[in-house]
Parts: sequence; C-alpha cells; structure tokens
Amino acid sequence: MNSDMKAIVCTKYGSPDVLQLKEVEKPSPKDNEVMIRIYAATVTPSDCAFRKADPFIVRFLYGLRRPKFAILGVELSGEIEAVGKDVKLFKKGDQVFGMSAATFGGYAEYKCLPEDKPLAIKPTNTTYEEAVAVCDGATTALTFLRDKAHLQRGQKILINGASGAVGIYAVQLARYFGAEVTGVCSTTNLELVKSLAADKVIDYTKEDFTKSGQAYDVIFDAVGKSSFSRCKGSLTQKGVYLSTVPKLAIIFQMLWTSKIGSKKAIFAATGLNQSKENLIFLKELVEAGKIKSVIDRRYSLEQVAEAHRYVEQGHKKGNVVITVDQNTKI
Repeated sequence: MNSDMKAIVCTKYGSPDVLQLKEVEKPSPKDNEVMIRIYAATVTPSDCAFRKADPFIVRFLYGLRRPKFAILGVELSGEIEAVGKDVKLFKKGDQVFGMSAATFGGYAEYKCLPEDKPLAIKPTNTTYEEAVAVCDGATTALTFLRDKAHLQRGQKILINGASGAVGIYAVQLARYFGAEVTGVCSTTNLELVKSLAADKVIDYTKEDFTKSGQAYDVIFDAVGKSSFSRCKGSLTQKGVYLSTVPKLAIIFQMLWTSKIGSKKAIFAATGLNQSKENLIFLKELVEAGKIKSVIDRRYSLEQVAEAHRYVEQGHKKGNVVITVDQNTKI
C-alpha cells in the first residue's frame, strides 16, 4: 500500500509561488481520529493571509519564521477511508464535510481529524464541491448573524459584499431568519444577489449606502471594506455593526462601544469557534433547499497557486473550490 500522498506544501511565507506540489507521508489515524480521503477543498482570503503572514499576527499564531503547518487549507470534504479504534460517530465510507481550523491540511489527498472536530455527514443533495463551499462562507455568516447579531424576524439588515463567499450565505441565512435583506455589491453581481432573494440590492459603484438615509438594525460588512464610523449613522438606535476583518480599528471600537452608547461594533474569530452542530444545522438547511452554494471557479490541486492569485484579486463571486483528483501527476 502506498504510504505517500500528494499535497500542496508551503514551507515559507510569501507569494503564491511558495506553494509547491509534493509527495509527503500519508497520515494514519490515531485512536480517536478518522482519515478522510479528500475530494474537495476551498481557497479563501484567510488561506492567502496564512500563506503570506499578512496581517503579521498570523506569525504569532501559526509560526514566527515559517508556517507551523506546511499544508494549508481549512475546509474539506471527502470520504472516510479509515477510523481509529475508539471512533463512534463515523464509519468507513461516510461522505463528510468539515473544517480543520487548528492544523489546516485541506490541500492534500488525505487528512486525519479527531471525530469530535467540526465534521459532519455532507448534505445528501450536494456534490463534494458544493458541500465544501458551504463550509467556507456559511459557517462564518451563521456565527455572525445568529450568535453575534441575534438577527430576528422583521429586522432590517444590510450586507456589504453580498456576492462574496460569506455574503452569499449571509443573504440566504438572513432571509431564513426572517429579516429584510439589502445586499451591496458591484454592477456585475447584482443579478446573482437578486437571485438569492435579497429584498433590495445596491450597486456600490453608483450609490453610497451610508448616504441613503436608510437605517438598519444590523450592518454586516462581509468584506471588511467599510468601517463602524462610516456606518454608524446608518444604524438604528441599538444597531449592530459586524465585521469579518480584524482591523485594529474594529478591535478598539468593540472595546469602546461595549462601554459607551447603544450602537455596537462586533468582530469575531469565527474559524476556531465552529462546531459540529453548526455544520449539521447548515446541512439540514441545504437539504431543505433554504441555502445553496455558489461556486465561482474550480481548480485542480496542482493549480492551487493560481487559485490563490485569483482569490487575492478580491473579485470572486461566492466560493473558489479545489477539486482534489487522486490521480494528480507530479
């Protein structure tokens, strides 16, 4: 039996050129782990940040001089090929989707994960690519809208960056929670956001939503392109501004608004806060037809560097997916 596997390895921080396709040792599951044969992964702005150690805080978390985990990739989907002797929740042959936020490893043919990690049986009505796409943006959107904003039926929410990986799921989840949804995106993405059933769509190239005179209970900046100070005037009296990007300003504003005034600025590191329960919740919504994934582009494992270049341009619609072909040539 072949004890090697193919993986994209990143041994130093830098441009997409640091990502190399190599043969590495195939992992074997510990007693509490499952071994997943990976069929799909995603490329996200976070992956790009981890690759180039920008922001610098990445180095404190994942290796000061070089990446602590050479194989990047947080979200993955595939089939369970082997289970450790203590595993109770999964069996060989299960089709799963999940996240490896602590140790990465998605850009490879195999990954071992403890069975209690954010890992669940994938939705029955999706491909591996569609399932992994849900892992990418929907988990983040769910944490912000349900757990941080406590979004309620009848509230008004504006989603800035409504056509991105987080935005497309935020629109759909906000509708599911019964809110009135305004999506902000560029001209080319208006139809996409309308197709996800946003109540209103604003083209940011033609209109500044902060000058429209409208007030929202929640403003969710899913791309980190706005700021609390810019959006404050567009929030209702107890309105909440959410940002997915941990700029220093939002950290200060979180501390400040937690003490002063009724309007709140909130950031959350959602990746490490994900749970199996969140994945099961999303799986059920996908199976019920309440949310669907939007895949912008697909790349093969050996094209990961190219995928990183595309994602870094900041114009993707929905998700960028890596299809892991087990017959990749080196």
